[in-house]
Order: sequence, then C-alpha cells, then structure tokens
Amino acid sequence: MNWDDVRMFLAVARTGQILAASRRLGINHATLGRRITALEADMKTQLLIRRTTGCELTPEGHALYAAAERMETEMLAMQAATGSGDTAIAGTVRIGAPDGFGVAVLAPRLGDLMQRYPQLKLQLVPVHRSFSLSQREADIAITIERPEQGRLISAKLTDYTLGLYASRGYLDGRGRPQMVEDLREHARIGYVEDLIFSPSLNFTGEVMRNWDAGFEISSAIGQVQAVRAGAGIAILHDYIAQQDAELERLLPDISIRRSYWTTYHESLRDLPRIRTVIAFLQEIAKDENADFRV
Repeated sequence: MNWDDVRMFLAVARTGQILAASRRLGINHATLGRRITALEADMKTQLLIRRTTGCELTPEGHALYAAAERMETEMLAMQAATGSGDTAIAGTVRIGAPDGFGVAVLAPRLGDLMQRYPQLKLQLVPVHRSFSLSQREADIAITIERPEQGRLISAKLTDYTLGLYASRGYLDGRGRPQMVEDLREHARIGYVEDLIFSPSLNFTGEVMRNWDAGFEISSAIGQVQAVRAGAGIAILHDYIAQQDAELERLLPDISIRRSYWTTYHESLRDLPRIRTVIAFLQEIAKDENADFRV
C-alpha cells in the first residue's frame, strides 16, 4: 500500500469532496481521483461512493480511515522523535474561531506571527459555528467549551466576560434601564435561537427569562454593529464593546463569564507549526488578559 495514496484518501475522507481535497493538497482533482481509484484497485475494494454532491465512505472506507489516522499519528511521532520530516516553521495552519474573537482579536494580530515566520501560511475562519477537527475543517479551533470526546488536546486560553450594552444615542432617546425588568420596555437583540450551536451561547437566560429578541443576528460582530446603530440592547463581549466610545454598558452588576479554549487533534501535537501557533495564541491571551474581562 502506497502511503502517499493513503494520505490523499485521508484528505478526501476529511473534506468529503475530491475537489476540496485536491485544493487542500495542491494537486489537480482529476489526478487525485485517479490516485483514489488506484488505491481501491490495490486494496481490491471500494472505499468511496462518489456522488455529484460529494463522497461517502463505504464500510471498508471507514475501516481504512480509522487505520490511516493511526498510521498518520505514528508517522508524525516517529518524525518528531528522529528529527526528520516537518521541523521548520512552515506550511499551512487553519484556525477556526468564533467571529467575535476571530475578527476583533486574531485578525489584527496574526500578521505579526507571519512576519516572524515568512514560510508560515495562516488561514483564519472566523465563523459562528463549531468545527470538526477530526474532519480537518480546522487545524486549531478556538472553542467556547472544552471538548470531552475525541482524540483532541485542549487548553484554556482565557476567560472573558459579557455585559449589556446600548448606544448612547439609543439610550438618550429611550431612557436608561435601571433594573432587569426595565429591559422589557426596550428593543432587544440576540442570536437566532435555532442556530445556537452551543448551550454556552445562550446568554440571555442568565439575564432574564424570555429575552424574546425582536432582532436576531447569528454573529457577535453583527450584534455589535446593530447596537452601535441604535437598534436596541444586546449582550456583548466586553473586550469588543469596551473599545467603542459610542456604546454604554448597562446594569454593571450583570456580568456573564465564559472561557475560550484552544483545541486540536492529537495527531498534530508534534508539528512545529501547530505548536508555534498555539504558543502565539497563548501569548496574545496573556498580553491582552486585562481586556477580556470587566
């Protein structure tokens, strides 16, 4: 069995598409398709069911996927132990992060890391969703909960707080709430409830029952912009909202605490580029520690 073919099979299994896998591997999709066909011929079994919408693993494909991940982990460990293979700070690292942290914190700072290591390529995906690390949707994920399942390595990055905010223009026109019950007389902004992918994002229940937002936005940055424009009151990340002089924090006794975690698949633990990016994320969190909480 050719390891290079197995490596290509892993990419297809993780992305679910030959075209997406070919882009990640940097090869022509037709060439990748032929390599998968050659692997199936070598193993004398069908590994993938190819459809117009993507690829589905057969039972034999699932078995090879599990074995190939073990092979990959052992190979990376051997390369690290012998000093061969990936020892330079080079290559691509994809970081998945919540949009608030990704846009407000990482996007302005990751350029510094690229200046330190010109051969390092970074992909930042600041999207309000969860990421499958086993499927390699990201190499490193910033999560708001510590994963409890899977072959993952996690470490707390930082705690952060959230509070109630409105624009000064909105408050001048509608008045300032003095207690939680007063919020019912105001326009409220929140997440689209059926798209909340983690219980940790259900902040509103910690402030009042039945928040019943009239304006729902599935983006932390989008909520900040709506509040700034005077659309109502929302629960915003303090480290973002405190930077905007137009926003005013309300009911200061109400403070919601959450944490960010760095998480990556254990098969990547010995890659220098992964360790370097993790160390840089920890450096950011340490430097900005005071800004994350009120």
